[in-house]
Amino acid sequence: MPVFTRRQLGLLVALTLIWGVNWPVMKLGVQHFPPLSFRAVSMWMALAVVFAAVRYQGLPLSVPRSFWPALARLTLFNMVLWHCLIIVAIPMVSSGRAAILGYTMPIFSAVVGRVFWHDRLAARGWGGVIAALLGVSLLLWHEFGAFGSRPEGAVLMLVAALSWAIGTQMMRRTPLPVPLLSLAFWMMLITAIVLTTGGWLFERAQWHMPDAVAWNTILFNGLLVIGFAQIVWFELARSLPPIASTLSVMFIPVLGVFCGAWWLGEVLHWQDWTAVGLMMLAIASVLWPSKPRSPHHKDCSC
Repeated sequence: MPVFTRRQLGLLVALTLIWGVNWPVMKLGVQHFPPLSFRAVSMWMALAVVFAAVRYQGLPLSVPRSFWPALARLTLFNMVLWHCLIIVAIPMVSSGRAAILGYTMPIFSAVVGRVFWHDRLAARGWGGVIAALLGVSLLLWHEFGAFGSRPEGAVLMLVAALSWAIGTQMMRRTPLPVPLLSLAFWMMLITAIVLTTGGWLFERAQWHMPDAVAWNTILFNGLLVIGFAQIVWFELARSLPPIASTLSVMFIPVLGVFCGAWWLGEVLHWQDWTAVGLMMLAIASVLWPSKPRSPHHKDCSC
């Protein structure tokens, strides 16, 4: 594990608070406005903020043609699949469960890094993977067994987490000769177009003028969750190793669970409490630094 600078730690704290609180905020928002359209309006708002920042700093927006395929891949896994799937899934599950399932990302990231990029994963890391699978299995078992539940929402959240994990690994390993803000602009623009198209195709009949709750949640998502926190995440994902850059997600699902219970009155079952504990154990097992080897330690073979 690298040593975090004071600035990186500050950004991690801000990211954790914003993304943790956002799960009940999103749940509330999609109750007042169609999900894909809700996210599309938020994305266009964030895009305007990023565009203004790019222009203010005098950054170039051009991307060399040879890097377009890489940009498309990064956008698909980091933005398009994540944003589309979570916003469709959030009406089907509680905000707390959505947070737990969505932030299985570090575990997926560890496994993806080991399988496809041959990152080292210690024995306790595999133990963390097993703990995460147990936690997810508990939630899926309850979703499939509970009367009136919609288990497809939980499945969509897991697919979104896997997509984000792949994207995080790719962000670290894909050098692009483009400033971070310019890269974020193009990724957000593509995602905004996809979300808007989805809203027009599937939600056009539900469109209406947003009420005060819808506008407040859209503003929170557009300005803070995407306009600020998404850029922070890209910076951390590019400047830190993939596993280290996911440190803050240890606390995001916990915030999501308790904010949802306090704010929206969501009932917590024993499966939720157990899943939170298992996920914390799983992520800590992957991210907690190992003890350095003794200088007197010698490997021997028999």
